[in-house]
Amino acid sequence: MRETAADGSVRMGMSRRLDDAPFQCTEPFEFFDFMRVPYRVGGEPVRGAVRWGRCASSGGGDLYWLRAPDGSSGGDLVWGRHRLAGFSIFGSLIPDASAPGALPFGHDWRAAEPITDDAGTRVASVWRDQNGNVALPFDPDEAMRNLWSERYLRALTSATGSRAIAALRRAYYRARPLIPRRLQILMRRGFASARQVPDFPRWPVETSLVDLYDWLFETVAGVAGEPVPWLAPWPDGHAWAFVLTHDVETDAGCRAIPALRDLERDHGLRSSWNFVPLRYDAPEQVLQGLRDEGCEIGVHGLRHDGRDLESLRTIRRRLPAMREHAERWGAVGFRAPATQRNWDWMPMLGFDYDSSYPDSDPYEPQAGGCCSWLPFLNQSMVELPITVPQDHTVFEILQHADETVWLEKVREIRARGGMALVLTHPDYTVDPADRRIVDGYRRLLDEFGGDGTAWCAVPMDVSAWWRARQATRIERGDGEWSIVGPGAERARIRFARAGEPAFGSGKD
Repeated sequence: MRETAADGSVRMGMSRRLDDAPFQCTEPFEFFDFMRVPYRVGGEPVRGAVRWGRCASSGGGDLYWLRAPDGSSGGDLVWGRHRLAGFSIFGSLIPDASAPGALPFGHDWRAAEPITDDAGTRVASVWRDQNGNVALPFDPDEAMRNLWSERYLRALTSATGSRAIAALRRAYYRARPLIPRRLQILMRRGFASARQVPDFPRWPVETSLVDLYDWLFETVAGVAGEPVPWLAPWPDGHAWAFVLTHDVETDAGCRAIPALRDLERDHGLRSSWNFVPLRYDAPEQVLQGLRDEGCEIGVHGLRHDGRDLESLRTIRRRLPAMREHAERWGAVGFRAPATQRNWDWMPMLGFDYDSSYPDSDPYEPQAGGCCSWLPFLNQSMVELPITVPQDHTVFEILQHADETVWLEKVREIRARGGMALVLTHPDYTVDPADRRIVDGYRRLLDEFGGDGTAWCAVPMDVSAWWRARQATRIERGDGEWSIVGPGAERARIRFARAGEPAFGSGKD
């Protein structure tokens, strides 16, 4: 028996019979693990001039993918940014010039889809043979990780340039206490207007990662010759997620909480509120009032001075106080002031989840972004990306007249089944002459707050779900696919099909 939700997902399975798993891979495949595609690990490793992973499908076709070496291109591989089917990938690549001696043996390979450099020149190819086998000259796992971790920035900025930017950022935050707030805003506006917005990641919408997911799903479904099961990102048949968060930066922001919370209450919505432990006193009655309404309390650094993550020494010195306040407040989530982040250091903070990575933001002091509209894991920490442009960026820095950029971005995320995680600040609502944030937030909630296809959740619930989903698997028994694990009651099975994007067309 199967149960089909409004978004087309399936609760229990379908009558089509496959083997116990649609693929057997010679080694773990992170893309399958992330999407919860059932597969087995086994079989002989692929021998050749470079290391290959192989997924043999129950339908007869094989998928080969390059297993990139850690930390360097290695041999004849090239490392950098390349383009495939209109989106960007970053990582190691076997160029066409080296492919004949590197491709897996025993196949009559032909160059199929081109992979180009920034100038549009073909440098590599996806390889196919007449039997439906496919060889990827790049590592999908590396491509995903390089976006999540922002390692792709190495391909866009020289090492010298990266060090100079980091030094300027540290100098700015050390001097910031001496700079009047109004002058800080004027400096940020001047920087934003003078800089050239990078073409990657595009702002406000960068789709390369979700495009990569779609392309990989279509490719593996074509290799398998039949639909490939995977676990939908969201529970209970919801098509996308709508998550509201706030950073409270000052005592004035504490007093202004009702300006935003009242709007949410009118729509029956909950939200997360991140407070700064040692910059002001967060009244317990305010915190408890939010908890009583089902809202969440989080930790927003220690002093909001931009220095929490400036070095390992600073982290170790400040972390005990942050952890003490987290325990006192019952907080399991963290967001760094000014969205500062370091991939290797974030798990050291010891929180259940972090929400310091934007998906794309060239206007923050630490520009970049993880390019993801879905949660992901960094070691034991769940990362919940900020996927909707910040109110401070839209209204204070770029001086937009209204919330149009918010609405357009959330529509795009909804159309492709992602997580629209919103960040606003009550601190910026205190000027009675400027109603743009409050009015824009009202219209945002008016359009999306009552959307029955959305999972409206607070971040700690999203993190808990993502952990449960990652511990849940799809199995075949009695001729049907079923779900096993901690998320089984709420999870839904979807099927990837050749010729159909798994994450939608982007057209809402």
